[in-house]
Amino acid sequence: MSSNMIHTNYTPRKLVWLRELFLIATCYTCYSWVRNQFGSASVTAETAYRNADYMIETERFLGLYFEPTLQDWFVGWEWFLRFWNIFYGTLHFAVTLGVLLYLFLRKPLEYLKWRTIGLLTTGLALIGFALFPLMPPRLLGNCREVGACVESPFIDTMAEYGGLWSFDSGLMESLSNQYAAMPSLHFAWALWSWLAIREHLRRKTSRVAIASYPPLTLFAIMVTANHYWIDAIGGVIVLGVAYLLGNRLRSWTSTFASSSRE
Repeated sequence: MSSNMIHTNYTPRKLVWLRELFLIATCYTCYSWVRNQFGSASVTAETAYRNADYMIETERFLGLYFEPTLQDWFVGWEWFLRFWNIFYGTLHFAVTLGVLLYLFLRKPLEYLKWRTIGLLTTGLALIGFALFPLMPPRLLGNCREVGACVESPFIDTMAEYGGLWSFDSGLMESLSNQYAAMPSLHFAWALWSWLAIREHLRRKTSRVAIASYPPLTLFAIMVTANHYWIDAIGGVIVLGVAYLLGNRLRSWTSTFASSSRE
């Protein structure tokens, strides 16, 4: 089968582009709307802080509550933390969309598989946001309405050192769900990007770059105090469930298509 057959057999390529853009844009718009109905829009800071305290105590029990130490190593390195603020705020979207575009143009069958898995991952994350609103480390010492205003070893690096944007701005604070931290979609999408494209890259430098993206994202979400490391485990779980559901969905679709042709 030609790699372009999925685009050209039944639907003009331009219409496929429009269909996929509409699908992804609609799904992300719905996701954003639903996500922002929970968390800081409808949950008290006390509830989110209580869940954060539970996460911290869990990490302490495991002997792995190291995020304050990690961030403290780099406090004062303004250029370094600003870089990770920009990394956190941009690559989350840029790399994910880049992988989708690459697969759409080069590997259309793989595109359908991984597009579905990505959408399922994003949708499943809403369950975590709704059931477990979690105050991120950067808000523990924040004395605004969304913060806990307690003594905290963490700093909000975006508010302190700057980046392309900040949750601390009035518009972002009012529009975004400040407690959508468990699971970490930043890490889930980073891992998704690596899994989706790793087998299709020929250059060693490209393979190394995409393989380094998930661990670098894990570092970014912790050093900027946007997540606890355990949030990344939540991201792995929702991606794993989405992978299983996506494969099952493909199996059902193939079976239905085969029976329809008989």
